[in-house]
Amino acid sequence: MNLKRRKRIQDTLNILTEQRDLLEILKDEEQEYVDNVPENLQGTERYETAEEAASGLDEAYDLVNDAIEKLEGLVD
Repeated sequence: MNLKRRKRIQDTLNILTEQRDLLEILKDEEQEYVDNVPENLQGTERYETAEEAASGLDEAYDLVNDAIEKLEGLVD
């Protein structure tokens, strides 16, 4: 791999790392919301939507993290 492509991969890695960090904040906030919903409101549509969002954000975080790990292997 030439230096120009390696630099582009590193730039992409930097962007993905920033986005992963933002995803982590969002997933933690959504999970905290889900964890603090009163028991009498659990099972409502709003609660289920929040649970789905927390799960989706967690999955997105994992996928971005996997991509970062793969890219790190290319620039090492």
